[in-house]
Amino acid sequence: MIFPVIMAGGRGERLWPRSRAKLPKQFLSFLGEQTLVQTTVSRLEKLVPAEKIFIVTGREYVSTIKQQVPHLSEKNIIIEPIGKNTAACIGLAAVYLERVNSDAVMAVFPSDHMIWHKDKFLANLQVAAELAKKEDCLVTLGIPPVRPETGYGYIKLGNDFRTFKGHSIYRVERFIEKPDLNRAKAYLNSGQYLWNTGMFLWKISVIRKMIKQFMPDLHCALERIKAALGTSEEEIVLAREFQELENISVDYGIMERADRVFVVPGDFGWDDLGNWIALGRVHQPDSQGNIFQGDVINVDSTGCIAEGSGRLVALVGVQNLLVVDTDDALLVCAREKVQDIKELLKKLKEENREEYL
Repeated sequence: MIFPVIMAGGRGERLWPRSRAKLPKQFLSFLGEQTLVQTTVSRLEKLVPAEKIFIVTGREYVSTIKQQVPHLSEKNIIIEPIGKNTAACIGLAAVYLERVNSDAVMAVFPSDHMIWHKDKFLANLQVAAELAKKEDCLVTLGIPPVRPETGYGYIKLGNDFRTFKGHSIYRVERFIEKPDLNRAKAYLNSGQYLWNTGMFLWKISVIRKMIKQFMPDLHCALERIKAALGTSEEEIVLAREFQELENISVDYGIMERADRVFVVPGDFGWDDLGNWIALGRVHQPDSQGNIFQGDVINVDSTGCIAEGSGRLVALVGVQNLLVVDTDDALLVCAREKVQDIKELLKKLKEENREEYL
């Protein structure tokens, strides 16, 4: 039995000004009519029925999820009182799910990924789930890099290689955070590294043991939350415990410390829509390398990404710009500086311009 868990509580800050706190990127459409979270749910429904799919999100997004995924039961929406990164998110989901079946496999997915070859993806998932079930280990999916990407984390492959169910699997030697360009080039050329997709599979009982071993404070908090579930104290206890939790990813908190961690390499056409440059990989540029969405007119501009939301956006003789126009904000950014959009949001916060966040 597999329970997919979709993490949908993020703010998508690097896709500002379209992605906002009130309606972040997972609830927006960037390719076709479906939003990112709708696409993620649809993809996983090829694996399991909707009643086995869970979404973890903040209370402010529950009504949006109900609207966008109306066939998902309300009991399948797990509410985080405050965002405290992926370790707390995953721990909370595990506490809910172990009441259903602690021996089941929990499969964790971000809500904002694009996957082009769904059959290959589902085949990899099945293998990873069977491996996690059989060997009581932690499993992740990795992607062979096709460019020196500085916006992704990496997985270094260990020497322990074997075949399982017809698929190659490796023991993970270590996880590496986003590298600089020179290191990313070295990783690409070595053939010993995969992109870290942030997709994980493990038995619910196993991840609970790992949390107890490596994150005892989180474990204790989860035990108190577990005791309060279904009682009149549930919301109070959840809010109190989450307020004190460490803000840390499951990569740092668990995956980098555990011994039995395996990766299943996959070639299923994957992309993380983490910033505006990613749109250049999911939309076909024109002959001048431009990507335009909405009402955009261009004269002699190259390498630009421009998106309008009603007004005409006109470009004349500019190169390598990102231009995003919304009802209340206009972003103009050098393409090579898109990672710095978060710094812009910090400045808005410092200047108490919360209405634009």
